[in-house]
Amino acid sequence: MSQSNPILHPRKGIHNLEKYEETYEQFKWDSVHPHFSWFKTDKVNMAYECIDRHVEDGYGEKEALVYINGTTKESLTFSELKRRTDEWAHLLKSQGVKKGDRVFTFLPKNQEGYIAILAVIKVGAIVGPLFEAFMEDAIYDRMYDCEASVLLTNAELLERVPVDKLPELHSIYITDDLDHPIAQSIPRLLKETSFEGEAVQWVGLNDGMIIHYTSGSTGKPKGVLHAHRVMIQQFQTGKWVLDLREDDVYWCTAHPGWVTGSSYGIFAPWLNRTTVVVHGGRFKADEWFQAIEDTGVTVWYSAPTAFRLLMNDTDKIKNFNLSSLRHILSVGEPLNPEVITWGLDAFNIRIHDTWWMTETGAQLIVNLPTAAIKPGSMGRALPGITAGIIDLEGNEVKRGEFGLLAIKKGWPSMMKEIWKNEEKYQSYFINDWYVSGDLARMDEEGYVFFQGRNDDMINSSGERIGPFEVESKLIEHPAVVEAGVIGKPDPLRGEIVKAFIVLTDAYTESEELLKDIQTFVRFKLAAHAMPREIEVLEELPKTPISGKILRRILKAQEIEKLEQGDRYHVPL
Repeated sequence: MSQSNPILHPRKGIHNLEKYEETYEQFKWDSVHPHFSWFKTDKVNMAYECIDRHVEDGYGEKEALVYINGTTKESLTFSELKRRTDEWAHLLKSQGVKKGDRVFTFLPKNQEGYIAILAVIKVGAIVGPLFEAFMEDAIYDRMYDCEASVLLTNAELLERVPVDKLPELHSIYITDDLDHPIAQSIPRLLKETSFEGEAVQWVGLNDGMIIHYTSGSTGKPKGVLHAHRVMIQQFQTGKWVLDLREDDVYWCTAHPGWVTGSSYGIFAPWLNRTTVVVHGGRFKADEWFQAIEDTGVTVWYSAPTAFRLLMNDTDKIKNFNLSSLRHILSVGEPLNPEVITWGLDAFNIRIHDTWWMTETGAQLIVNLPTAAIKPGSMGRALPGITAGIIDLEGNEVKRGEFGLLAIKKGWPSMMKEIWKNEEKYQSYFINDWYVSGDLARMDEEGYVFFQGRNDDMINSSGERIGPFEVESKLIEHPAVVEAGVIGKPDPLRGEIVKAFIVLTDAYTESEELLKDIQTFVRFKLAAHAMPREIEVLEELPKTPISGKILRRILKAQEIEKLEQGDRYHVPL
């Protein structure tokens, strides 16, 4: 560990997981089972465990959800949330929705968006949450692939849904109280619905519950199906990694149409009986800081891109009372060391990186609040998880060497299947290892350091260079707010390092500045890692919400330029 990235030790305090090494040696996943009501009753349903059981245990008047959007602030207790989800569940049952049906939700990040997801799960159907910014093609790919039969949305968003192209879609329900030519009004139907009988449909732990779609390097998005058993790991990671307690106010900034927004915006906190904050507005630093102050957020889970944007508005922090914060976490892409440093300066709190994927269903490699953080590392394997760095044959490489980041099969939240694609499902595995597609190394203490995707590594003159390391160094330069790094084909070196950067408002592009940035990387990191070309962009291409920089788009555009003989080069 270099002097610029010292090990960050935890502050003293009481946390849910105190002794990592001892717990890692002894922990078994079945020891979590007694927490759940189904351990005694054999009646399984995620929505019941998230909401209903808290009401039955006497916590009905506890605040479950706080919704804020501008000057609007509304809240629901667990009793109110149970009543609302019961009503929607009865409605769905009365309309013929049954166990195993694929029901999609396409709603804003508001109370009804959360109620809809829970109600679908409550009736035993498989819910497919959609991100509210999706347009027609994205909606079609997902709903067509899994033969969705029911859609819960609103009149405005319904305009984007290619209904005529979805032959299995036979029922559409909108949250608006109005007449619609092809959809039925939920408020009106609720007035006619009988609420007699049990709202919950009991299922098995291995029955399908939620489907999220993830894009790969080729082909259409693939449907990752998770079963109700994900609750085991989502509860435990909520307890250990998010460090949630009953008196916490928790804010996950992701939309529930993405896996983080459902797994850690709905399930993990409510399984832990924690109050959830839902912010319905767009990203604005002032609004985010105001949200923390107004709701008293204690635990905050967001993304590196969001934190980097907030870094530009550090001067605004002094205008808000953020003293309620006690724990901050990050997800979506590796957390740059300088963001951790900023977090310490801005909040006097470490920001804890977490690693997992849509396919894994829950966190696997984490920085725990009681453990040291090595900036640049995603942390260590959670108790109950065996992580390894392997080669293409499935053999573990030596500590410190680069390889494929892999997880031994069998954790509770592992995906149930890739929808209608067994071949794709099997492609994730080498022997007993789930292979993530990430390149990484592991040090002697088990800390994992991300180096890029399998096809992102740069080979320049025989040197293998991880783009993340170069990107992290680039944004330490005061002129650079964001950076994406690729390997650009080069006839002499095989590849050269090319950087795409976004400058801060205080700097203007010039040859002198670009040379200064090159020199900064050369002397702060390594000569072979220095970008031989730098291109300034107004913004970098990213995935929605999670904000991952799309290096493959940058590379494709660069190759196209080369084919056209167009070079953007800062000569050395």
